[in-house]
Amino acid sequence: MKLNGIKITWLGHATFRIETPQGKTLLIDPWVTGNPKCPEQEKNISKVDVILCTHGHGDHIGDAVEIGKKHNPVVVGMPELCGWLEGKGVKRVSGMNKGGTQTVGDIKVTMVHAEHSSGIEDGSQMIYGGQAAGYVVEFSNGVKIYHAGDTCVFGDMAIICDIYAPEICMLPIGDHYTMGPREAAYACKLLKPKTVIPMHYGTFPVLTGRPADLRKLVPDVEVREMKPGETIS
Repeated sequence: MKLNGIKITWLGHATFRIETPQGKTLLIDPWVTGNPKCPEQEKNISKVDVILCTHGHGDHIGDAVEIGKKHNPVVVGMPELCGWLEGKGVKRVSGMNKGGTQTVGDIKVTMVHAEHSSGIEDGSQMIYGGQAAGYVVEFSNGVKIYHAGDTCVFGDMAIICDIYAPEICMLPIGDHYTMGPREAAYACKLLKPKTVIPMHYGTFPVLTGRPADLRKLVPDVEVREMKPGETIS
């Protein structure tokens, strides 16, 4: 896996911190304080320039409001989700929708399809957060990373491959709420990545899929198993 100046840190579950070659910090699906897999030393976010939110479930946006208000990053998500965040005091939201691309800081962000639900728990209410999505992020050095968000496998992953051709794919493998290893292996067939970083597994007992199970099914793909808090560069 060639990152050419990019640093990727997995904070457990579906949360990643990515440092760009220009030194900007990107946070995907910010859930740290209540995340049992996030190391304690990583729960105090000290810097963030851009946040990407795939959907409105608490295990993906649990700290979006607090971090958004504290660090004033640009927060990207579905318009409905961004509207809710704005109502909670997050100042710099940049809503978009599937198929669209925008430049945020020194990265290009394309929102792509995902198959999942997206309700926001707000006190006793469940608020519609727009549809679930994934992102293809293109860095200034040409590297493209696909974060699938929460999803099952779907045939149009082949379109993501054909149009965007991400070399690195972050795929959920936990099963029950998302793809398991079997479905993720089929996703690899459609996406044709060089490297897969498994996510959304092991956080809770019900998320039973494991990287070793996926590795057996995709012998020609590098399955990069990360430990929570680990950085690769």
